[in-house]
Amino acid sequence: MVGNEPGRPEGQVQVNRAFHHPAILETRQALGEMTLIADPARIADLCRHLKDSENFVRLSSLTAVDWHPAEPRFEVVYHLHSVDPIGRLRVKCAVGGGSPEIDSVTGVWRCSNWYEREVFDLFGIRFRNHPNLVRILMPIDWEGHPLRKDYPVHGYKYDYGQRKD
Repeated sequence: MVGNEPGRPEGQVQVNRAFHHPAILETRQALGEMTLIADPARIADLCRHLKDSENFVRLSSLTAVDWHPAEPRFEVVYHLHSVDPIGRLRVKCAVGGGSPEIDSVTGVWRCSNWYEREVFDLFGIRFRNHPNLVRILMPIDWEGHPLRKDYPVHGYKYDYGQRKD
């Protein structure tokens, strides 16, 4: 379990025992924060374990990082929060750039629905078994994914509905 040391600010966790789950490939600790590097093929199972067995009941955020031109290109990042005991945990999964996809965790935390849609919209990472994976910020017919590093800095030339009288 994770808990605070006396005198340590909230959110800076000290690991009291190791996390045990087959999806965990590596653990890192820096500046009082724990990061788990996880197997993307088992992310839903790991998240279920962290919620049910380790008490990380809240998904604070879910985002992605584009490491273009490196491969694996993307990293999906989950920020988890435990209320009792108070603690925070980061989980990262590497996802390849060819056809980036990972399992959805909407079955674990319903709030991940919108976070996953945002990552899909802006990075183009698909979430398998997502209940409604459609764009959430960009127009439905938008081409491309604006937060990818190979996306043009000034965007593509679009006709923004200019009147043609």
